[in-house]
Amino acid sequence: MTSSPAVGTRRETNLTVLLADEDEAALRALCEVLQGLGHDVTPFAVSVSEAAELIIREDPDLAIVVVHENDDHALALIGEAVESASGPVIAQLRGRDDVDFVARAAERGISAYVESNDPHHVQSSIEIAIRRYREAARLDEKVDQLESALERRSVIERAKGILMERHGLGEREAFERLRDHARAGNRRVVDVAQAVADGHALLPPRGGSGRGDAGG
Repeated sequence: MTSSPAVGTRRETNLTVLLADEDEAALRALCEVLQGLGHDVTPFAVSVSEAAELIIREDPDLAIVVVHENDDHALALIGEAVESASGPVIAQLRGRDDVDFVARAAERGISAYVESNDPHHVQSSIEIAIRRYREAARLDEKVDQLESALERRSVIERAKGILMERHGLGEREAFERLRDHARAGNRRVVDVAQAVADGHALLPPRGGSGRGDAGG
């Protein structure tokens, strides 16, 4: 991953980076590169358990797992980092051109990979990883918002159906009944609708006698 960030975008600096690998010498070398790029580096993680502990304690902006010959160890570190970290994970494959490993690492959730300690390549991979992670977070948020909106609509439609059936109301009047009751109680329409659907809300006819029980 050696693409440069788009012209005119702000370069990511002052990030807190967690480094994980079984080779401390490799970690020290990459640490110097990252510090030269203006980033802060947490204590190194050599084992999977250390990675989990450090991620929870340090809460890094991103994690980089350096890959050597022990693929299983590297994949375990990647898996732990992806599961525990609140930011993206990068794999560094020094001296390797292993498409199969990259595919396996991608399945575990890496956001980017880099093949050397070249500062330009390292920073470019960081830019890609951060932007991909943020975009994924934005998409997740949009999906959550859409699902929430659909769920609210479904609840309101259910409540309207209950009012229409039990009180002989039209669709518009049923909604107005929900809306008016929500305003009177300083509540959201969806909360009143949920109460109706759950059978707990009392909705008397507007301006009326207090006899209409929409909830049962």
